[in-house]
Amino acid sequence: MLELRPYQHEAVDAIYRHLRERDDNPCIVLPTGSGKTYVMATVCRDAVGRWDGRVLILAHVKELLEQTKEKIYRVAPEMGMKTGVYSAGLKSRDTGYPITIAGIQSVYKRACEFDPFDLVVIDEGHMIPPDGEGMYRTFLEDARKVNPNLRLIGLTATPFRMKSGMICAPGNVLNRVCYEIGVKELIVQGYLCPLITKASREKVDTSGLHVRAGEFVADEVEDLMNTETRVASACGEIVEQTAKRQSVLIFASGVPHGLHIAEVMREISGAKVGAVFGDTHDLERDRVLSDFKAGKIKYLVNVNVLTTGFDAPNIDCVAMIRPTLSPGLYFQMVGRGFRLNPGKDNCLVLDFGGNVLRHGPVDDLRIHERDGRGSGEAPAKECPECRSLIAAGFSICPDCGHQFPEPNRRKHDVTASTDGILSGQVTTKEYPVQEVRYSVHHKRGAPDDAPRTLRVEYRLGFNQYQSEWICFEHTGWARKKAESWWRRRSNALVPESIEEAVALAEDGALCQTIAITVRSVAGEEYASVIGYELGEKPAWREPGWDEDESGQLEPNHAHVGPAAAMAAGNEDIPY
Repeated sequence: MLELRPYQHEAVDAIYRHLRERDDNPCIVLPTGSGKTYVMATVCRDAVGRWDGRVLILAHVKELLEQTKEKIYRVAPEMGMKTGVYSAGLKSRDTGYPITIAGIQSVYKRACEFDPFDLVVIDEGHMIPPDGEGMYRTFLEDARKVNPNLRLIGLTATPFRMKSGMICAPGNVLNRVCYEIGVKELIVQGYLCPLITKASREKVDTSGLHVRAGEFVADEVEDLMNTETRVASACGEIVEQTAKRQSVLIFASGVPHGLHIAEVMREISGAKVGAVFGDTHDLERDRVLSDFKAGKIKYLVNVNVLTTGFDAPNIDCVAMIRPTLSPGLYFQMVGRGFRLNPGKDNCLVLDFGGNVLRHGPVDDLRIHERDGRGSGEAPAKECPECRSLIAAGFSICPDCGHQFPEPNRRKHDVTASTDGILSGQVTTKEYPVQEVRYSVHHKRGAPDDAPRTLRVEYRLGFNQYQSEWICFEHTGWARKKAESWWRRRSNALVPESIEEAVALAEDGALCQTIAITVRSVAGEEYASVIGYELGEKPAWREPGWDEDESGQLEPNHAHVGPAAAMAAGNEDIPY
C-alpha cells in the first residue's frame, strides 16, 4: 500500500471536513505532478471500505481513466477487484462495481442506467463549464434523480477558466476550494522538480493577433509561428539547449506547424522525433507515447493533445512554440515537466511564445481580464545576459548575476525605508490574509524521532501564499519563540505537541490574522514573515477546564471540543 505524502493527507482530511460541515461541493487544487490521483484513490478506498458507499470517477480523456485505475490499485490493492471502467474509447462498459471510472462522453446520458452512487469525483474539474447545460451538468442532474443525497467533489491543478475566471462559485457545479497547495512550496519541499526558464532569441510580436473566446485566433497563430525562418530558428535553439537533456516535449500551434517542426527537428538533431495530434490513430499514438516514456524517442511534438492526463516523469525539457492567452493551458504545458524522476535535477522550459512574460511564473499566475490580454506591469522579465525568465521583483538575475537597473525613483523619496524598496534589494510588503491553515509538518528526509513543526499557511490570493513554521516541539530559543507567537494569539495554554496546536487552532483558540508583512530579498530562495496585524484574542476556556475564583484554571471534565472528538474517532460518514 502506498503511503501518502503529508500534503496529500491534508487534502483528504480537508475533503472529509468540508463534506461533514457544508452541503455544497468542494474542490481540491493540487499542481500537476503532485499526485491528485492518489488523493482521489484514497477517497475512493475510504468511501467503499470504511463507509460501504459507491463512487463514480468522471474524467474527459482515456489516459486519466487508465491512470486512475492503476493508482487506485497502488493505494489500495484490495480495491483492484472492486473497480470497473466505463469508456467507449477503452471498449469497456463495467457497471456493477463499487468504484466506476468513466469517461464523461460515454455516460453523460446514461446516469439512470447505473445503480445509485453516493459520491461523484470529477478529475480535471476546470473542464466543467460554469453555466449552460453541458455533459457534466446533464449527468449530475440525472444522477441526483437516482440518489438525491449524492455528494460531489472536484480536483484540478488550475481552478479557473479562460473566459469566465474562477471555477468555484455559489452557482457553479463546484462551489469552494477546500484545500490548495502551490508549486513553489512543493518544489521547496522536494516533491516537484525545479524549473529553469529561457526565452527565445527571436521575439514574437502577437499584437496583431485577434482574440476569440478569450484565446488568440488559431489560424492567425499558426500563420505567425509556421514560417521557415521561425521554425528553423526555434528548432535550432531547442537542439542547442537540449544536448544534455533526455526527453523533450514540444507544443506546436497547429497540425501543419507540428509536422513542420518534426521534419526540421529530424533534419538538424539526428535524434528520433515523434509526433501525436488529435487525429493520430490510437495504436500509433500509444506506440509513440510508450517509446517516448521509455526513452526511445528524444523529441515529441504535439498540438493540445498532451496538456492533461499525460504522465511522463522523464520529461526534462518543455518547449512552447506557441503563444496562448490561457493561463490554464500555459500552466498545463509547463506542468508536464513538474514530476520527479531519477537523475533529473531540473526541467528546462523554452518559451518561444512570450507566455512567461504574459502570465508570470507558474507559481504566481496572473489571471487576465475577460478579453484575455491583461494590463499593467508585466509579472515577469527577461535577463538580457542569459535570457532567463524570472519574476519581475528580482534586481539580480539568480542564474547569471546580472544587475538590473534600479527602477525610476520618484522625484522626492519620502523615507529611508522607501529607498530600500526602490533599490530593488529588499522588498517589504503587507498583504491582507484571506485564510489561514494549520498543519503538522514533517521535514522531508528527517529521522522519525525528529521534532515536527506547526506549518502556518497564509492564503494571500489565488495561488499566492506565505508559510511559516512554529517550533513547539523544539527546545531552547525555538520553543521560546513559539511560546511568544502563541501567547500573542491565544488565551489557551501553550501546546506541547503539534497535533495539540492544530486541534486548538481548528477549535478556534487563535485570533484572526488580518494581515502579514513579508520581507523578500532578491536572489534569495525564501521570503519571511516579519509582522502581523492580529484581531482580538478569542474568549477561550480550555476544554474541560474552568477558572477558579483567583483566575486559575481547574478541570471540570465537562467539555470536549470538536477537534478532540474527531481525534477520538467520533466521526460521521462525510457524504
